[in-house]
Amino acid sequence: MFVKFTSTDRVPVAVNATQISFITSNSEGTRIRFGEGRSVTVVEPIDEIMDRLNKTNALPEV
Repeated sequence: MFVKFTSTDRVPVAVNATQISFITSNSEGTRIRFGEGRSVTVVEPIDEIMDRLNKTNALPEV
């Protein structure tokens, strides 16, 4: 599942929620890290990111 955020240079970025290894706050925003040393920094606060990622992983009710 892809989730759309805004990078620090105001460009939209889409991340694959299943590939995220960890998330940290920094002075520019929130850094989302993936495997193999890849990362992206976005402007959304970490709480918003966690909420949006948790919603993508939730199973729909039947």
